[in-house]
Amino acid sequence: MTTVFANTTSVTVLQGEYRVSTDPKVMFSTVLGSCIAACIYDAENGVGGMNHFLLANANGGDVSARYGIHAMELLINGIMKKGAQRRNLKAKVFGGAKMSANLSDIGASNASFVQKFLYDEGIPVISSSVGGTSARRVRFHAVSGSAQQTRVENDRRLGEQELAAARPAPKPAPAAADPGGLTLF
Repeated sequence: MTTVFANTTSVTVLQGEYRVSTDPKVMFSTVLGSCIAACIYDAENGVGGMNHFLLANANGGDVSARYGIHAMELLINGIMKKGAQRRNLKAKVFGGAKMSANLSDIGASNASFVQKFLYDEGIPVISSSVGGTSARRVRFHAVSGSAQQTRVENDRRLGEQELAAARPAPKPAPAAADPGGLTLF
């Protein structure tokens, strides 16, 4: 373990989330399959963050951080609010694996999206580990920009979880009225 990760508190970034910190004792951690984690930081001002998005673009009007376009905007705005200077921003990108041979390559689409987004925004990608067929565990020290990646064994379950999370949620059935006049919600 590198010294930057010693004596830190791990904060997990789950699918559809982003986190920002200026605390040198905080390290962000996530596990990725076809999802992407963008780690963006300003080491000069000691601020950075990580997101974890499932798909590049939303279908319809969903504006959650599950989708790359929103996750990237939320992360960059969050870092800027904590004191980052746009000219100092740098990125490290992880994920985008092809988790199922039978489905379209969501990971490649996600990786292409994030790289184009960062290029268009003028944020240099200092390092990138995308593609392949294995899941990754990523740790990121937001204040310094240090990152560490390890491959995850037996990652089939992760691919199944990501696919389930990427499907639209079923619409709930209308609530039935209770014969006693009580409606359950």
